[in-house]
Amino acid sequence: MKDHYWLSEKQLNRIKPYFPRSHGVPRVDDRRVLSGIIHVLKRGLQWRDAPAEYGPHKTLYNRFIRWSRLGVFDNIFKALSS
Repeated sequence: MKDHYWLSEKQLNRIKPYFPRSHGVPRVDDRRVLSGIIHVLKRGLQWRDAPAEYGPHKTLYNRFIRWSRLGVFDNIFKALSS
């Protein structure tokens, strides 16, 4: 697990205000899923090659697609770059 990427609590708290609200069903652990998404993107992996520590690859993919369409990542990048 040494080569796996994990967001720190400080990093997660900084971007948490940009997360969409959960509608009824609680979301899977944001830190684990976002760390998995970053791990896959940094290494140029296919979603199915994501390490099991990040949870099901389908969860990583679905969150990435859903939040991309909602502009969540764009908003996070804009806020961090300003």
